[in-house]
Amino acid sequence: MNILVIGSGGREHALAWQCAKDSNVKTVYVAPGNAGTALEPKCQNVVLKPSSSEVGEHSAVIDFCQNNAIDMVIVGPEAPLVTGIIDACRNAGIKAWGPTAYCSQLEGSKTFAKEFMAQNNIPTAAYQGFTDAPAAKAYVDEQGAPIVIKADGLAAGKGVIVAENIEQAHAAIDDMLADNKFGDAGSRVVIEQFLKGEEASFICMIDGENILPMATSQDHKRAFEGDLGPNTGGMGAYSPAPVVTQDVNDKVIEKVIQPVVDAMKEAGHPYTGFLYAGLMIDEAGDPYVIEFNCRFGDPETQPILMRLQSSMVDLVEQGLKGQLPTEAKWDSRPALGIVVASKGYPETSSKGDAISGLPELEADTAVKVFHAGTAFANDDAVDSEKEVVTNGGRVLCITALADSISDAQQAALAVTGAISFDGAQYRRDIGHHAIARENG
Repeated sequence: MNILVIGSGGREHALAWQCAKDSNVKTVYVAPGNAGTALEPKCQNVVLKPSSSEVGEHSAVIDFCQNNAIDMVIVGPEAPLVTGIIDACRNAGIKAWGPTAYCSQLEGSKTFAKEFMAQNNIPTAAYQGFTDAPAAKAYVDEQGAPIVIKADGLAAGKGVIVAENIEQAHAAIDDMLADNKFGDAGSRVVIEQFLKGEEASFICMIDGENILPMATSQDHKRAFEGDLGPNTGGMGAYSPAPVVTQDVNDKVIEKVIQPVVDAMKEAGHPYTGFLYAGLMIDEAGDPYVIEFNCRFGDPETQPILMRLQSSMVDLVEQGLKGQLPTEAKWDSRPALGIVVASKGYPETSSKGDAISGLPELEADTAVKVFHAGTAFANDDAVDSEKEVVTNGGRVLCITALADSISDAQQAALAVTGAISFDGAQYRRDIGHHAIARENG
């Protein structure tokens, strides 16, 4: 069978890699992919523009599927989901895994998500939405700090500011509403109560009715060690997340995931695809939703899929039939991924910097380098002579399987330390919450 994976990041490299492992798969096309997916066995990059909201761009994807005998489409990033690529594929009779445009509003609009949670009694932080900067600042003055300022729309994971004081909150409001830092995504802001606790990522596959939880995970959003600095799209992640005990797991299903499934079904828009609940777990073990994402997380996908022993292709096929199992098979060992970002990330990013020290593709099955913001400097050269260069903010995610989180961290760091490019930056403390637990 032939599969089309849409996207260009580390998540898509991991999805393509997992799908290509299935013996029934002939070719995994990745649109547009990156240098890593181009080099991956059984994978082939294709040039399409599926993230556009223009109907014609969705038509390009549909034409490709029809002309290349594509049996299944898996959509990685949020933008094409929000603009309705699943709806377009279904209307053309193409099997595609992901939520519809209606369901994708859970990520596409913070306001929609907060109102949805309020209507369905899903635990989340208290909030207010604003389009007027003076009104937003007045609300902040009334509530005090710390407080969270969010751009309403899609901002590539960077439209969230945790303001430690009133001045930072006012500056964030000005950036979004007055200075248009995030474009249309920031034309409305949601201001939220600051929640205390430990974060976790709870990702499921949903077929409209059945829920299949993925392995639990925790990512690190802050740019610098010690969870300091600005929010990013994610600087690393590990799986499983010890904070998600069986009791917490049961609460998340009952209070968060099942209400989403029930409400979407009742609204006439059954939720299908991946659903990511970014959670804050308080001291009592109660979960609160920080955000919903309508796709697999990045960089959580990389360590989660390192641990997956079931066939991702089989799981998606079952999901498309409305027959998801309740459990998947997982490697009992933990996995941890370290993101290497380009110079200036998250405020800016550097492109065209030569990357050295990349290991052979399958040199170590316990460590995998997933590409994200990478490309070839000399695309016309034969594969063995192509020079890999940076092509965006988050460049690589070095992911390791080991007997403990601490061992996985050290294995990932050993490979990460051998990779270099101008301005490379990464955190050496990914997994510190879990390692502290391991060390008692």
